[in-house]
This record gives sequence, structure tokens and C-alpha cells, in this order.
Amino acid sequence: MSSYKVRKAVFPVAGLGSRFLPATKASPKEMLPVVDKPLIQYAVEEAVEAGVTDMVFITGRNKRPIVDHFDTAFELESELETKQKVELLELVQNIIPSHVSCVFIRRPKALGLGHAVLCAKPVVGNEPFAVILADDMVDNPDGGCLKQMVDQYEKTQGSILAVEEVPEEEVSAYGVVSVDDPSANPARMNHIVEKPAREDAPSNLAVIGRYILEPEIIEILENTGAGSGGEIQLTDAIETLAQQKDVYAYRCKGIRYDCGSKLGFLKANVEYALNHHELGDEFREYLKRLSCVKVPLD
Repeated sequence: MSSYKVRKAVFPVAGLGSRFLPATKASPKEMLPVVDKPLIQYAVEEAVEAGVTDMVFITGRNKRPIVDHFDTAFELESELETKQKVELLELVQNIIPSHVSCVFIRRPKALGLGHAVLCAKPVVGNEPFAVILADDMVDNPDGGCLKQMVDQYEKTQGSILAVEEVPEEEVSAYGVVSVDDPSANPARMNHIVEKPAREDAPSNLAVIGRYILEPEIIEILENTGAGSGGEIQLTDAIETLAQQKDVYAYRCKGIRYDCGSKLGFLKANVEYALNHHELGDEFREYLKRLSCVKVPLD
């Protein structure tokens, strides 16, 4: 049983983002903005809130804008300072706190989520670490999903997967788990399968893009062969880990937006705009007026 704190988070950001083409032809999907911040910034802020201090980005081709986003922009800061745009200057300078470090690792090949996590081996070492998929956003004003999971990890000291119930017709799009006690939260996981057919799914508890993993997962990934889609599947490694140690499924509090889909991305923008401290009231009035406009159906 580990006594380490969760200090490191891995962000697999090497995907192609093909569902958002042509917008993602030359720009990473993780840089798509929800109102006024890119998806990846929301993910990093969630990690910071959870106490993470080391951000590990697994990157690939065309991902340079992510690196630049978290780097110092001397020319921009100088111009903002010269024009005395103090609020904007502070906004740019405080994208990440000064105590947080960013590490960028270039993935040589696209071999699946499990391979992306394995690429973080030189940095995560022998510590538990989080994995965050930036295109899953979980909105909860009382504490982000990862913060909730870290709190649970400190009690269980076992790997934890964030899950939510999905309609049975959607299970084939997710990793799906079965648990010992469906009424418990967290609940001990006893089985996980990647993108099962509806009739083969062990439940409708789908894994969403948040994990806390014990360091043993790295060695398991090193010995995990290609699975579904010819890729190294993280779910296969977690299934092996669960045979050795307790792994838990946790239902995070909050509303999840699947920003890997166009509809989920649009929903997130609307909801976050409604709650935006500057735009919320005006945007709400706009939607009210818009809803009153009669639009022909043919």
C-alpha cells in the first residue's frame, strides 16, 4: 500500500482530434476554447486544485501550441505591461501557479492510451499519479472531479477510476466496469472491458477521463500487448492490476461534458457561458430572446 500523495498528472494530448476537423487540422483539439479558456487549461486547473504540482504532457505532431500556452510569452507580456492592461497581464502570467512544473514528452508513435501513459514512466517514477483526458470536463462548484478522487485515494490508497452511468446503447463507446457493490461509492471494481458490445457489457458504468493509478501500472503496461484496435489499451492493464490489488470505481459529483464530441462541446460552451462572471447575465438574456424567434422547420 502506497503512502505517497498524488503529485503528478499525465495529460495524453497526442491524439489527432479527427472529430473536429477541419478546426483541428493544424491546431490541437485540447486548445479548443470553452468560452475563453482552452480545454487543456481547464484540465490543468482541475489538477492544481487537487494538489498536483507536476504536469506531464504526452504530445505529438502539431501540439506545439499546448507547449506555448503554458510557456512565458515575453512579447505579449511586455506589450500588455506597456499598455497598462494590468488585468490581462495578470491573467496571462497566472495560467499556472509558480510552484507548478510542466514536462513535455514527445510520443514517437500513436499506439493507444496505454502507450501514452507508459511514455510518462521517466517522470512518474514509483509514485501514484493521475491521468486526465482534457476533452472530458466535469463541472462541480464544490470541488473538481480529480480533487474528489484524491480525497478518496487518501482513504483507500488504491487506484481509482472515475465512472458514470450511461445509457445501455452507448456502452460500446467506453471502457465499462463491474463492481462488487453498486450502491457503494467508491466501489471495488472486479472487471473492466474496453468498448464492449451492448450484450457483452458487464454493466452500464462507463469510465470517464479521470484516473488515479498506482505505479505498478507502468510495469504492467510494459508487458501488455496490443488489444482492441491494435493499440495498447489502458483498460487491459487496469484489468491485470485489479487481479493484484484493489481498484475502485468512483462516481464523481458534477455534470460531465464530453467535449470530444461536437454536441458535448457546444453544451459545455453554453453552460459555462451562462455561469461566466462577465458574460452570464447578458448571454442568458440573449438566449431568452433567441428562444422567442420562430424558426421555420422546413
